[in-house]
Amino acid sequence: MNEKIEICKTNIVNHGKVKKVNQALPKNREVVELSETFKVLSDPTRLRIVLALSMEELCVCDLATIVNISISAISHQLRLLKSRKLVTYRKEGKMVYYKLDDDHVVNLITQATEHVRE
Repeated sequence: MNEKIEICKTNIVNHGKVKKVNQALPKNREVVELSETFKVLSDPTRLRIVLALSMEELCVCDLATIVNISISAISHQLRLLKSRKLVTYRKEGKMVYYKLDDDHVVNLITQATEHVRE
């Protein structure tokens, strides 16, 4: 894992490319939000929840069983995922069902999974 990283042997900046990229980059606030989303997804428990929800809408009890943690712990994790707008829920009587918030989340997880498998 000690691969050598190649770097330029000179210090010449292509100002045209730098300007183009800087103009296209998201605003700092968006970069921070994106970073926070990846931080939330970097936790294996939360990632397992998201992966499970990418397959099926599930109730809290189902998720707790799948991830093998307590209802209290799953509720905490779901609260974090909800705060990042990664999951949403619906109530049906005494049951609460969670699903991924939108197709963007599904696409993100699908692409990341494909990347890891390559």
